[in-house]
Amino acid sequence: MTILDAILLGIIQGLTEFLPVSSTAHLTLGGRALSLIDAAHPERWTAFIAVIQLGTLAAILIYFAKDLVAIVRGFVVHGRRFLTDRSQGLGEARLGWLVIVGTLPVVIIGLTFKKVIEGNLTKSLEVIGTGLIVLALVLWLAERVGRRDRTIAEATWKDALWVGLAQAVALIPGSSRSGTTITAALLLGMKREDAARFSFLLSVPAIGASGLLQLYEMRSFIDQLGVANVVVATIVSAVVGYASIEFLLRYLRTRSTAIFIFYRLFAGATIWALLLSGRISP
Repeated sequence: MTILDAILLGIIQGLTEFLPVSSTAHLTLGGRALSLIDAAHPERWTAFIAVIQLGTLAAILIYFAKDLVAIVRGFVVHGRRFLTDRSQGLGEARLGWLVIVGTLPVVIIGLTFKKVIEGNLTKSLEVIGTGLIVLALVLWLAERVGRRDRTIAEATWKDALWVGLAQAVALIPGSSRSGTTITAALLLGMKREDAARFSFLLSVPAIGASGLLQLYEMRSFIDQLGVANVVVATIVSAVVGYASIEFLLRYLRTRSTAIFIFYRLFAGATIWALLLSGRISP
């Protein structure tokens, strides 16, 4: 991997982590195009992806700093009261509990199927192409049937659990973490912008835990990737990721996710066309 490769991968990560198009799919395609994925050690590519996601995590922490501070403060001060008191003013504590509830599925499923996630199956272009198409159809359904009249403040623990389960589905490459969570929130009746905000907030513990764990496990082979390359890719992903958050939230205030649905269908169909024609290998 060169510095230019690292910059390119950082841009891809920053652009696709928050848009519902699957960052893992695009990074894997980029890695294969640059001949960076070692089939004998697929877990190394999984670790690299998870670590540079810490850059996009930094983007979330900076962009939502005020909200996150309020959530932590509210959770510490009022967290216990929330269990018995639903009065106004405990919104931040509620949101803190919702994030915890929504994070549990991806932690449990992620640890249970860790070996599968790190293996070659999740690098398969057949899986990626299928994931892109299937979620596009589900997102289309969410746009068709979602009421879009609820806010994050109206979310319940059941909503958080469903969105959390959707986040766990994103462990399948091509699904997209932001895509699955936004889709689930839309199906539950949330407004588009609120669905995206909840998706971003819910990603904080998931991305943070995964990235730090993989950073620890990367210690044995980080020299092969190049420490400077990993750092550069992470920084670039943070800068581009911040711009992506701003773009998506502004975009969803007045527009639907149709453009992302069409893009996913096109990308998935293109991958399958290339696979079936033998131009690329699974």
